[in-house]
Amino acid sequence: MAVNEGLASLSDHLYGGAMALYAAGMLGYAAEFAFSRFGRIGAEAQAAVGAAGSVAAKADKPAREPALVGATTTGAAADVPAPATTAAPAASPEPPAAGGPGIGGEDDEQPARALLIGRIAVVLTVLGWALHLSSVVTRGLAAGRVPWGNMYEFSSMICLIAITAFLVLLARFDVRWLGVFVTFPVLVYMGLAGTVLYVAAGPLVPALNSYWLKIHVVAAILASGIYLVSAVTTVLFLVKNRWEHQLAEVAAGRAEVTAAMRSRGGIVMKLPAAASLDTLTYRLIAFGFPIWTFAVIAGAIWAEAAWGRYWGWDPKETWSFITWVCYAAYLHARATAGWRGKKAAAVSLVAFSALFVDYYVVNLFLTGLHSYAGVSA
Repeated sequence: MAVNEGLASLSDHLYGGAMALYAAGMLGYAAEFAFSRFGRIGAEAQAAVGAAGSVAAKADKPAREPALVGATTTGAAADVPAPATTAAPAASPEPPAAGGPGIGGEDDEQPARALLIGRIAVVLTVLGWALHLSSVVTRGLAAGRVPWGNMYEFSSMICLIAITAFLVLLARFDVRWLGVFVTFPVLVYMGLAGTVLYVAAGPLVPALNSYWLKIHVVAAILASGIYLVSAVTTVLFLVKNRWEHQLAEVAAGRAEVTAAMRSRGGIVMKLPAAASLDTLTYRLIAFGFPIWTFAVIAGAIWAEAAWGRYWGWDPKETWSFITWVCYAAYLHARATAGWRGKKAAAVSLVAFSALFVDYYVVNLFLTGLHSYAGVSA
């Protein structure tokens, strides 16, 4: 089937338009940090952490983890360890430094200007998502096939799923604080796809011309997009966890407030509590893992149909399995060994690194049965 060059060109322009809107949305989310009360309290960090009794009271309270991830108090009990029972000292009102805002009900606490900017950023993200989806659809129509037949198209789809996951979360909870951290890696990913990985619309490589492409690759795309968001929340957890540890050290009199804490505290304090970010990461990975498992199984079935064997330890198969093992280890460690915090975050980042190798390193630098053209999926 001949490629419709007009639709192919339209797809490329829609892709660029989506990137522009995502970039504008990212700037809007960043500006909301700057204009909100959370963005202005960095200078208050020293006073906040100096109130040792208040910080201790904050640390000993169940810091709204269930609300932060949309769970009931009962449902979250298994995910978030119960705090030690200590008598809260009669102290001054709690400072906002240690816990960060919850997902719901924080809009009323921010200035009208910050709220307006944040909501405009959401609108821009939704419009960018619509252009991005239109780009994928027109690319498929132009080539007369499913639009995920090479690395450029696969990368575009992963970014679309990541933005979709963010918008789904946003529809249920107030997670605008996550917007800047999701749109930034998406823009980097899309920029790489649109330059280094870009190929013109065309027919499928014969080896990919199978109905399994619609099954196996779709599952891999969905899981990869969810894992991208989980990697973002993992990094945010590590940042917030370090901040909370520093506050505890200051409150205990073992450290002094640093200039870095005063200057960067406003941004970090905007984030939810570290325990909540840890739980959110867990739930994202738990949601994506069955999808990735299905993708591996579907790939093995496709391999049997194409090459007469289910598994041959091809580099792609090997690293897909390593990725599966890493994410399985993450879930197993949390369920059986009770790993949370930095230990779980380390496993999460190792797993995402394996996914990165599976996609980029294997496809671009290693030779195997899955190597069809330099940037094909």
